[in-house]
Amino acid sequence: MRKGRDMVEEKRIRRARVGEEKVLTDLAIRSKAHWGYDEAFMAACREELTMTPERMRHQVEVAVEADRIVAFIELVPEGEEGVMRLVSLFVDPAFMGRGWGRRLWERSVAIARGMGCRAMIWDADPFAEGFYRRMGGRRIEEVPSGSIPGRRLPRMRIDW
Repeated sequence: MRKGRDMVEEKRIRRARVGEEKVLTDLAIRSKAHWGYDEAFMAACREELTMTPERMRHQVEVAVEADRIVAFIELVPEGEEGVMRLVSLFVDPAFMGRGWGRRLWERSVAIARGMGCRAMIWDADPFAEGFYRRMGGRRIEEVPSGSIPGRRLPRMRIDW
C-alpha cells in the first residue's frame, strides 16, 4: 500500500483462514438480510449460513478491502464429475456495487476451470438470480430450500 497523496486501498482476494468462521458467518447473515427477509426467516436459515471449521476445509476465498473481509466464496466439487458447486457467494451490503460480486464470480470460474471442471452449479437466492444470469448462468430447475420448508430456489448452471 502506498502512503501519502497516492494512498490506494488494498483490494485483494485470498484464501480464507481458520479462525475467520465468525466473520464469514456474520457477513453471510448481513448479506442475506439485505434482501429484506424477516427475523423468522433469518433464524430459520442461520444454520445454513454458519461457516464451520469443517466448511473452512472447502475452497473458501475472501475479498479484502482496506484490511476488512468484505465478501467470500465457497466451492466444493459436485457429485457429478467435472462439475463444481458454488455453495456461497456473499458480499457485505456496505460493499455492494463495488465489483466484488463479479470479481468473486470470476475467481470461482477460474478455480473450477483450473481444477478441470467443465461446469458449475449453485442454488441461488431468488433476489440474486438476475446477477447470476448476467454472469452467464441459466436456471436448470427449482429445488427445495435447505432451511425454509416449502420454499423453492432456482438451481443454476454454467458450462464452458
